[in-house]
Amino acid sequence: MMVLEFFIWGAWLPPLFHLMGAEDGLNFTAGQQTAIGSCFAIASVLGIFFSNQFADRNFASEKFMAFSHLVGGLAVGALYWVKDFPTFFALLLIHSLFYVPTISVANSLAFANMKDPAKEFGIVRMGGTIGWILASWPFFFLLQGKTGAEQINAERLAFLVAGIASLLLAAFSLTLPHTPPKRAVAGTEEKLAWLEAMKLLRVPFILVLFIVTFIDATIHNGYFVTAFSFLADVGFKGEHIMLIMSLGQVAEIATMLVLGTVLAKFGWRTTMIMGILGHAARYAVFAFFPNNLPVLVVVQVLHGICYAFFFATVYIFIDAAFPKDVRASAQGLFNLLILGLGDLAAKWLFIPLMNSWKVTVGTGEQAKVMIDYPKLFLVPVGLALFAAVLLALAFRPPKEISAGGLAAPPH
Repeated sequence: MMVLEFFIWGAWLPPLFHLMGAEDGLNFTAGQQTAIGSCFAIASVLGIFFSNQFADRNFASEKFMAFSHLVGGLAVGALYWVKDFPTFFALLLIHSLFYVPTISVANSLAFANMKDPAKEFGIVRMGGTIGWILASWPFFFLLQGKTGAEQINAERLAFLVAGIASLLLAAFSLTLPHTPPKRAVAGTEEKLAWLEAMKLLRVPFILVLFIVTFIDATIHNGYFVTAFSFLADVGFKGEHIMLIMSLGQVAEIATMLVLGTVLAKFGWRTTMIMGILGHAARYAVFAFFPNNLPVLVVVQVLHGICYAFFFATVYIFIDAAFPKDVRASAQGLFNLLILGLGDLAAKWLFIPLMNSWKVTVGTGEQAKVMIDYPKLFLVPVGLALFAAVLLALAFRPPKEISAGGLAAPPH
């Protein structure tokens, strides 16, 4: 399930902004790119109110997965043939509306069928990392030696590949363990799972985690906005870039394997701080060593620490801290940040900065207009350091959380 879930996303996301901005590609304006890049954010916002509510209280998780991936797969696959902005935006929005909630539901389905989520989730979620790698590496061969329009045509295959994978997952979901919806807990008046989940933001340490997750999600999503263009501008060939970016997922496999051990040894807060500082370190290397190509390749391995030690840890913590009958909605609440508001903030922060912070490199015929990357990447470095300090000072969860999770404060 996890392999296919993240194969879909890993197939089309890395080349998306290059496809949209290239003159030989879709050649969309900056505003159009931002709108398309906001599809996940829109889906995350709507998902918390509708899709995750249905998954928590109305539909079996495996059936929800099957239907969502059927519709989402048809939409993303159709993008292979689309070149105009309105149709492209509409299809990617449809795909996002059906795909984004499945990330939360996949997590909840996995947690519901585990005996010890803190130990087991890292290993299961590692399948998603493998899926992302499997989606990226074939493009090394597809893009080999291709430039211009020929390269763009090869990159467009990503949508078709993602669509096929989504249809496969739709069929496979029907073989997953039956995971029925959980009705509202007896004696509670709240029937809306998302509202019950949001009430827990009144708990100070959960509110702090919510704020820090938003900041880290902005930083994390900014990597996917900037990295492809950055690596291309500093001298990497197009066919190598997706392969280089996927090295982070290779490192993520090892990190996921040790996540349970790290959590047991260091606890929630320290593990999350290490994940945030991984972002700060990677962006610092981008800022201060933009011309050291071997170092830029090696530093990709920090992605494993960034994702597993923060985001995967957040998902595990949510499963432990939130009541059982609202956990899909709670996952959706934090995915609202990770895939939604944080993603949206990254587009509105990094795309304008990339368009405004430009410098001319070289002289005469060798002159080239490039983004001022050292200046650009110091922004997420500062944000990451602020988030790490905030988490260190203000995130104080109880040492023990009951099996049923925390109860929301009455007022």
